[in-house]
Amino acid sequence: MSTEQTQQKSSYRDSLKSMDTEEHIDLAFYRPIGYAWACLAAKLGITPNAITIASIFLGVGAGVCFGYNSLLINIVGMLLLIWANSFDSADGQLARMTKQYSRIGRILDGVSGDFWFAAIYIAICIRENNTSYLFISHPWLIWLIAVVTGICHAKQAAMADYYRQFHLYFLKGEAGSELDNSLDLKKKLSELSWKNNFFQKLTLTTYTNYTVQQEATAPAMQALRQELAKRFPSGVIPQSFRDAFRKASLPLMKYTNILSFNWRTIALFTALFLKMPWLYFAFELVVLNALLIYMILRHERICRKFTIELKDGKY
Repeated sequence: MSTEQTQQKSSYRDSLKSMDTEEHIDLAFYRPIGYAWACLAAKLGITPNAITIASIFLGVGAGVCFGYNSLLINIVGMLLLIWANSFDSADGQLARMTKQYSRIGRILDGVSGDFWFAAIYIAICIRENNTSYLFISHPWLIWLIAVVTGICHAKQAAMADYYRQFHLYFLKGEAGSELDNSLDLKKKLSELSWKNNFFQKLTLTTYTNYTVQQEATAPAMQALRQELAKRFPSGVIPQSFRDAFRKASLPLMKYTNILSFNWRTIALFTALFLKMPWLYFAFELVVLNALLIYMILRHERICRKFTIELKDGKY
């Protein structure tokens, strides 16, 4: 292997979050494509946030295509959604390659997916109300299902991201994780004014509320974080603890990946090919909610175990 190939391979690895948290589909498909987009963007001077914004337009376009009862148009939408997700991969890879990290970028990256799926949900509702006898007779029903599904989707994605960032915190340290604390965020928020920092305060307020909800869903994790801060005020956590927590947390990473993008789209595309897009809502409500509950319970049990061990002086 030439020096140039070796450097390129190393650069590609550096563009990934970690092998612990990467999914097989991403590694085989989205990450290589995302890396190619990221390299092109770096040469052209395009920022990660610009790529994220482009992905929003592609994802919303995909949603519009799913509103038609035509498989050909639906397939165009599928290709647009795949394209959007390759950009979603590229923005993060570009940020890691060029060190262009920002909280605004992280917020925008999360919001982009919300735009995609909001468009998809609306399209499915309109389509079902025009084609399904049940929903034609009860047009409010599919909208109610969509709202409940959307709320569940938001919780699923938020907790999957939270557990992934917590795992990365022990794997790569604070610099390699985007794990935040609501108390720190509220302090930063209090330093901003609506008059002079309107957009910054708006985005930080949204992100702070998002973080508060994550923390409220994982009380045992918060107890563990408090115990770690108490026992290691310098922030230097023993490597033995980091390794032990990573080993316990690693099996859960596959569930965080299932709750993310790829398996959702597999279910969505399957429902579209069957011409029963409402099945996608059923998949999120039944399968993904069950997985979310299991993941929360198991992760909380892990955190309680390590909190007890810290108090007993094991580390």
